[in-house]
Amino acid sequence: MNRPKSTATLRDTVSHKLNAPASSTSKDARARKSSQALRDALMHLLEERQSFDEITIRDICAQAGVHYATFFRHHETKEALLDSIAQNEIAQLNELTLAIREADDYGAGFRALCTYVHENRKLFSILLNGGASAAMREEWVRQSRLVAAREEPINSWLPAELGTVCAATLIAETISWWVAQPASRFTVDQIAEILMRMLTTSIIAPD
Repeated sequence: MNRPKSTATLRDTVSHKLNAPASSTSKDARARKSSQALRDALMHLLEERQSFDEITIRDICAQAGVHYATFFRHHETKEALLDSIAQNEIAQLNELTLAIREADDYGAGFRALCTYVHENRKLFSILLNGGASAAMREEWVRQSRLVAAREEPINSWLPAELGTVCAATLIAETISWWVAQPASRFTVDQIAEILMRMLTTSIIAPD
């Protein structure tokens, strides 16, 4: 996803952008530890602050206990770090959503989706309701469109791209609302039932 960088961010990163190796390819234990520390630090800062724009790379490094230059061995910008977190989680959610379409039992599929969210409740609360919420939704819709382009339409009455955008938005907003509630207020089964009823009676309703 492309978001405008401030002048300060450009100054922060321009001298480090070349030849930055991807953290995902590193086999070194120290590199993996640093990479995870940076991810955890950004999530912690997003939980504390209202806006992703307020967070600087130096803030992330200080929170992670990682040297400033080390950041750029893993990510070119703070946006790239956020993208890596969002992409991984959304890819997992999209896989679970696709499994629902292909399953005979929609209910079991929605329960699997909601169980995954429940097990990572704090993470999704930060991503969907914290300072990165707009970026998370943008990436969710982007990935969903890519998935939809490879799939057969569910029905003939709803354009595939529109159905995909609506489904992704509905699931994202429902999960966002759910994780903002007290953990004991709704069970996994209750939210799964809500999602199933909303989606099967509208977006994935047959012809």
